[in-house]
Amino acid sequence: MTDGTDARPVQTRRNLGIDLLRGLSILFVILNHLGLRIPLKKTALADVLPPWFLSRLNYNGYEAVFVFFVISGFLIAGNALQRWGGLERIDLRAFYARRFARIVPCLLVLVAVLAVLHLMAVPDYTISRPGQSLPGAIWAVIGLHLNWYEGRTGYLPGNWDVLWSLSIEEVFYIGFPLICLLTRRRWLLVPLLVILALSMPWTHAALRGNEIWQEKAYLPGMSAIALGVLGALLAARSRTLPARTTALLGWLGTIGLMATTIDGAVMWHLLRDGYMLLLALSALCLLLACEQRQRRGDWHAWRGLDWLRSWGRLSYEIYLTHMFVVFAMVRLFKLAGGDLRLGFLWYLLALPLCWLLGAAVERWLSTPCERWLRAALLRAPAAADPRQPASVAAD
Repeated sequence: MTDGTDARPVQTRRNLGIDLLRGLSILFVILNHLGLRIPLKKTALADVLPPWFLSRLNYNGYEAVFVFFVISGFLIAGNALQRWGGLERIDLRAFYARRFARIVPCLLVLVAVLAVLHLMAVPDYTISRPGQSLPGAIWAVIGLHLNWYEGRTGYLPGNWDVLWSLSIEEVFYIGFPLICLLTRRRWLLVPLLVILALSMPWTHAALRGNEIWQEKAYLPGMSAIALGVLGALLAARSRTLPARTTALLGWLGTIGLMATTIDGAVMWHLLRDGYMLLLALSALCLLLACEQRQRRGDWHAWRGLDWLRSWGRLSYEIYLTHMFVVFAMVRLFKLAGGDLRLGFLWYLLALPLCWLLGAAVERWLSTPCERWLRAALLRAPAAADPRQPASVAAD
C-alpha cells in the first residue's frame, strides 16, 4: 500500500505479535480504570487467586501506556523507513496528513460529546475542580497540553484524563519529522534519540514534586517513543537473525515485562526511576522479536488469542471510548447494591462492551473519516483499507 506520494511499497501484512502486545496493553488500561472503582482484590476472586496478583491486574495501566509509546515509535518510524527509504527523506505534508487523518476525527467527536455531557451536568463528565473549565479543557486537548493542564489544576474527569498520552505523542510527532530533516544524517539523529531515550529515569525523577506532572510529563513519555524509533532504525539495518537469537529477544522482553508489571514494587526498590526504562527496553525486545519472526514468516498464530489481537487492532478507538463503558458499569454496579464480592462479574460485562464500542467507532467513524481525509489531503485514491499497514493507530 502506498500513500500516493512515494514510490516505495509499504508492508501490508499485519504483525500478529505486535497486535497481541497492543491488545494486552489496552486490556491492562481498562482493568486499571475498572480496578480503581471496583478492585478485584475485594471480590470473591480473592478466595481463589492471590490478592497481589489481582492487584497487578488492576494497577498496571500507567505502565501499559508506556508500552504503547514504545510501540508507537517503532511502528511510525518503521513505516516511514519503508515508505520513504530513510527518515531524512520524510515527506512532511504526507506525514502530517496521515497523522491528522488517523488522530483528529475521533478526537474531535469525543471532545464534542464530552462538552455536551459537561453542559448537561452529567455525573462523571462534569468539570468542576477550581481552576478548570470546559474551554480550558478543550483548548488543552486541541493545543496538545492536557497533561500540563492537569499538572497545574488536578485530574480532569476520566474521559478527558485519558487524553494526556495523546498530548505527548502528537507533540513528539510534530517535531520528529522536522528533526529528521534538519539533521539529515543518521550519525546526528541517532545520538539525539539515544540521549532522549536514556534520559527517562532522570526526567522522571526530576519531577517528583508534582505527582500528576511526574506521571504525565512530556520528556519521560517521549523517551519511550524515542526508544521505539531507535528500535525501528535497528530493525531496518539488521539482517534476519537466527531463530535462537530471536527467541532470546522474546524471552528477555517477556521476563522484563513480567518483572516490571507483576513485581513492580521490587523492581522499583532495586532500580527506582530506572524501572520504567527497563519496562520500555523489555517492550522493545519483544517488538524486535516480533519483527524478526515476521521477516522469516514463521508465525504460527494461536487462534485462541485472536480476540486479544483484535483488541490490539482497535486499540486507539477502545482507548478513547472505554471510559464511557467504565462509568456506566460502575453506576449500574452501585444501583445493583454495590456488592464488592460480586464485583468481578461487572468486568465480564464491561470488557466485551468496551470492544464492541471500539469496533463500532472504528467501522462507522474512524475508518471512513481516515480514508476520506487521506484521499483529500494527499490527493490520492482512497485505499481499500487504511488499517492494513502494521501500524494501525500508529501510522
